[in-house]
Amino acid sequence: MQINIDDYLKNALKEDITSEDVTTNSVMKHYQKGSAQLICKEDGILCGLAVFERVFQLLDGDVRMETSYTDGDEIKKGEIIATVVGDIRALLSGERTALNYLQRMSGIATYTHEYAKELEGSHTTLLDTRKTTPNMRPFEKYAVRIGGGSNHRYNLSDGILLKDNHIGAAGSVTKAIAMAKEYAPFVRKIEVEVENLAMVEEALAAGADIIMLDNMDHDTMKKAVAMIGKQAQTECSGNVTKERLREIAEIGVDFVSSGALTHSAPIIDLSLKNLTVLS
Repeated sequence: MQINIDDYLKNALKEDITSEDVTTNSVMKHYQKGSAQLICKEDGILCGLAVFERVFQLLDGDVRMETSYTDGDEIKKGEIIATVVGDIRALLSGERTALNYLQRMSGIATYTHEYAKELEGSHTTLLDTRKTTPNMRPFEKYAVRIGGGSNHRYNLSDGILLKDNHIGAAGSVTKAIAMAKEYAPFVRKIEVEVENLAMVEEALAAGADIIMLDNMDHDTMKKAVAMIGKQAQTECSGNVTKERLREIAEIGVDFVSSGALTHSAPIIDLSLKNLTVLS
């Protein structure tokens, strides 16, 4: 994980510290060991502890974090989640960046957890989308998994998904699927987005592996799932709210994807407080 995320974290730190942390350097001119407490200010699901710690370690390799919590734990308002110990200059300079990651990731994990609870007992898998914050995708997709969801394709190199504009470029559902089969390695599944029952029928005839039912009303989706049967896997997408999840699952789709998991999740309020100078 460290190899994969360090470049992202360094860029975030560079964004916040272009040359120096002038405030910290004005009050703390030399090394001084200290500690600070990570405090939870609202209930949620914790996610991103290793990222939080790593931000400080990039500023001071000797920083260590003491905690009994792990990602996925439920946290409550008022709880002390961790204590961070190291060069006070690193604690002060890295505080905002570290908290930004932890708050955002915990917010997505919490929001996903709320969605996932609606699907408990069903055979429908909750998926995220590529509607992620630029340069935050590894962190946000990880947070979805911690919250109880699963990841759709990671990026455009990760899978074939023929959407409306791809179909328009190809000329039809049939042509788009044929082109994808000709171009792509045989190990890749082909998913196609459809908007009506005629497109469902065409996708089946062309041999799609996964059929995404996009923005369909309840009755149309039910008919589509019955038409598809076991010939392909099914995914529901578009206008997926937490309130609709149970009824969508009851229709029998294999997957339901929601961009809201990453683009609409509020942060979880966490603070780094009680800075203490250590001898």
